[in-house]
Amino acid sequence: MATIKPFKALRPTVELAPKVAALPYDVVTTEEARELIKDNKYSFLHIDRAEIAFKEPINLYDPRVYEKAREKLCAMIEAKVYIQDKKPCLYIYQLEREGKRQKGIVTCTSLDDYLNDVIKKHEHTLPIKEQDRINHVKYTQAHTGPILMTYRENREITSIVDDWTLSHTPIYDFVSSDKVVQTVWVIDDDRTIKKIVDLFAGVGAIYIADGHHRAAAAVKVGLAERAKNPNYTGNEEYNYFLSVIFPDTQLTILEYNRVIKKLNGLGEKELLEKIDKKFELIYKGKEAFKPKTKHFFGMYMGGQWYGFKVRPNSFNKDDLVESLDVSILHNLIISPVFGITDPRTDDRIEFIGGVKGVEALTRLVDSGQMRIAFALFPTPIDDLMKIADAGLVMPPKSTWFEPKLQSGIFIHSIKE
Repeated sequence: MATIKPFKALRPTVELAPKVAALPYDVVTTEEARELIKDNKYSFLHIDRAEIAFKEPINLYDPRVYEKAREKLCAMIEAKVYIQDKKPCLYIYQLEREGKRQKGIVTCTSLDDYLNDVIKKHEHTLPIKEQDRINHVKYTQAHTGPILMTYRENREITSIVDDWTLSHTPIYDFVSSDKVVQTVWVIDDDRTIKKIVDLFAGVGAIYIADGHHRAAAAVKVGLAERAKNPNYTGNEEYNYFLSVIFPDTQLTILEYNRVIKKLNGLGEKELLEKIDKKFELIYKGKEAFKPKTKHFFGMYMGGQWYGFKVRPNSFNKDDLVESLDVSILHNLIISPVFGITDPRTDDRIEFIGGVKGVEALTRLVDSGQMRIAFALFPTPIDDLMKIADAGLVMPPKSTWFEPKLQSGIFIHSIKE
């Protein structure tokens, strides 16, 4: 039984929403943020990447950065850049990229659902990144970045969402900086809200697709607030956190490719011989090899593309995690051949989201920045859900969801 809750969103005025909306903090570097906010004092990056306010270099986790984020948010509210809905509502958030649309419900999900595993996870969190988001929530007293969630599609919920969008005018409809059409509707009808809430109560599980650190931080802040208020009722806003929930049939996962700086002392011929023991070579040429199905891999090295198919007995096909392509590549090549055992911390490997295309892989290798690149097939959403259902964890950098949810369109205050 999944609990969702309508809320009084803090959201930008219609006129300023296109200027406020920004890519999430964790896909934009400090330098990129500085470039993106030029001539735009309204960008949410002033809050999400508050270090850009300082001329001198500053540690990203310095308390002054979080204080600046709070100051900027308060100033935008004071200046009426943000308004707050007068009653709790649900919202429909539609993203359209390259002709494909996905429509999700913007709502608050339950801290207790997270603790009781109604909200399923598939990733470990890093303490330093978790603490960063904890500090951000504590200082701003708000959830400012929505967590991307999914569920096995309920046709009745989809029908209600579709009917609402066809019969009501959106409050926002604009193209964001990443060329994605952002459209938002407010669901303010109490009967419709109750119907959606009741239908989600029949949904067995909700899955975190992207935003594990934000979710974990929101829960820890909520638990700290409970500890300070032992007579809490459970209705306080800190018991819920900002989420956007899409049906699994509408989400798009792109591949998360790998590039490696060094060949670990191997020559190209020797490297190919090692790969041949576990994989079958099926292509060699100048044209990029982009896998079209699971268990196929592309590799670019020395100006040549190679296509490989993993040999059937090289991995445990009955193991949910070990049979993932990211696991196969790591266990059969990246770890034994290149000696990279921990991809989270080893600076010899980098990860390239599929949104950048295979062209990014060839450029990195041809420029000499990297020696070899691997192209993967995207992890299917069903694999993610099965792994989460089993209480297992996926390897790092297994999924790249596209398009990204914009930050700054919805804010959930935990002060009310």
